[in-house]
Amino acid sequence: MLFRILVVDDNPVVREQIRSVLESHPEWEVCGEAVNGIEGVERAQELHPDLIILDFSMPMMNGLRAAQEISRQIPNVPMLLLSVFMSKQLTKEAQRAGFSGAIPKEQVAYLTKGIETLLNHGTYFPELMEN
Repeated sequence: MLFRILVVDDNPVVREQIRSVLESHPEWEVCGEAVNGIEGVERAQELHPDLIILDFSMPMMNGLRAAQEISRQIPNVPMLLLSVFMSKQLTKEAQRAGFSGAIPKEQVAYLTKGIETLLNHGTYFPELMEN
């Protein structure tokens, strides 16, 4: 089975890095990209992806607000938050916004594990697991 993933991040270098990780997995494909939260909401409505990866800090609409809107429109799509500055507080806010997982951008190993966990209907919040 091929899982379709939407990548929403304002940084083209980060989008390319995420795309590279996703395309190295035989069961994942990038079905679309967006550069801000508003475009991410629109692309989610158009594409109905199996999973959405959202950056926290983006212009026009941040990842938390975009996730809230996507959750209202497509309630069962798993979403993974990426942030440079991950904290327990942000992780809790992400859960309230509808995210199933949240990871720091610099942890590529977390990205793969997070996606696998979410696609298997789990949650992935390593920030909450740490002491």
